[in-house]
Amino acid sequence: MNRFRRTLTAAAAVVALAAGGCTASTTNSGGGDNQALCDAFAEVQNTVQQIRNVNVSENGLTALRPYAAELLNQLNQLITEAKAQYAPQADALRSSVDQLKVSAETARTDPSTANLSAVRTAVQGVRTSAEGLRTAISGSC
Repeated sequence: MNRFRRTLTAAAAVVALAAGGCTASTTNSGGGDNQALCDAFAEVQNTVQQIRNVNVSENGLTALRPYAAELLNQLNQLITEAKAQYAPQADALRSSVDQLKVSAETARTDPSTANLSAVRTAVQGVRTSAEGLRTAISGSC
């Protein structure tokens, strides 16, 4: 189970790194049309920062649960807002987040080495697709 905790902590760190490339204070160069997208991006960044501040070794995984649910909702909102302009990147992020959810649930019920490895692979997929979306929207926010 300790390996599972390290994997989840690593997953949170990877998501934090993937979302951390642009700042919420960047100006909106695309006008009002991008404001919802920029707001959704800023909310994801804020939650990622809160996740970074959680001490899992001291407080356990339960300390991450509220942030994980919030981050999932915010990622879904970001994908929705990005869909119109950045459909390929938004679709890739949606697919990788869905795969991570499936892999994490499987590992939660059966924390075998193979299932934990699948979580690591899914986390890498989220990181890659999140970086793709972040790069695409960086000129808009």
